[in-house]
Amino acid sequence: MSFNDNVQLDPSQVQDRRGMGRGGKVGIGLGGGIILLIASLLGINPGLLEGLAGSTQDPGTQNQGTAPACATGADADARLDCRITGTVNSLNAFWPAYLAQYDREYPQPGTVIFEGGTNTGCGAATSDVGPFYCPADSTAYFDPGFFQDLVDRFGSSGGPLAQEYVVAHEFGHHVQNVLGNLDRAQQDPQGPESGAVRVELQADCYAGLWVRYATTQEDPQTGLPFLDPLTEQDLQDALSAASAVGDDRIQEAATGRVSPEAWTHGSSAQRQKWFYQGYKTGDINQCDTFGVAAP
Repeated sequence: MSFNDNVQLDPSQVQDRRGMGRGGKVGIGLGGGIILLIASLLGINPGLLEGLAGSTQDPGTQNQGTAPACATGADADARLDCRITGTVNSLNAFWPAYLAQYDREYPQPGTVIFEGGTNTGCGAATSDVGPFYCPADSTAYFDPGFFQDLVDRFGSSGGPLAQEYVVAHEFGHHVQNVLGNLDRAQQDPQGPESGAVRVELQADCYAGLWVRYATTQEDPQTGLPFLDPLTEQDLQDALSAASAVGDDRIQEAATGRVSPEAWTHGSSAQRQKWFYQGYKTGDINQCDTFGVAAP
């Protein structure tokens, strides 16, 4: 979806760490559990994060700044980093009012744009893990380079809503953290009906839920909707991105075979199904991936 050109963005909601280095390790002894949780949430082999357990990076040791030159919706349409910022602004405007209907507060999460690697409350991370949410510091992390990989390596559409879906999915993990469902991924970390898969599919559903209301969610500064009306192409772009990161599609591309017992995110069809469920119903109660026998 394209942004309303005259919407005023709030770049203070996003830290830009590009070109600032990764910082040094500090031994505060968080332990490996949260690192493996991230691995299970992202569908990444925990071996990629080997050596990080038992020590963490202190995110405060890095210089931090706000995303530059992101002032209006026109900037969000022209630049990927500004599109991330605009999507974050829209999500942070939507979720507090929506959750208030259920008497739940929405503590605003952090958002970091980085490249190559960065320190997080869950340890050091590199771009190899893709976008992720760290529950230890309630922050979503994005390397803009991933969005080109989404097209080149995973065959996704490169449309705006394909990119915005990724941001909304990670914020879906924050909502799960607030509501107490996020840790269910760690309790049952892989398999087609596992807690990990159900957590990921619920985050997809929450992303679709945001899309349902995004074109009417107003910028608090101007009273204008953040985003232009949804088109059929927009919807297909989001569904393309959801399909591209399905476990079955990634496994087949990487190994030539599909192994459901190793799934951590769900199949392409499941991811599309639950994203569309959130979009179609606009009801968080219809995103209960834990309440169905087979998601």
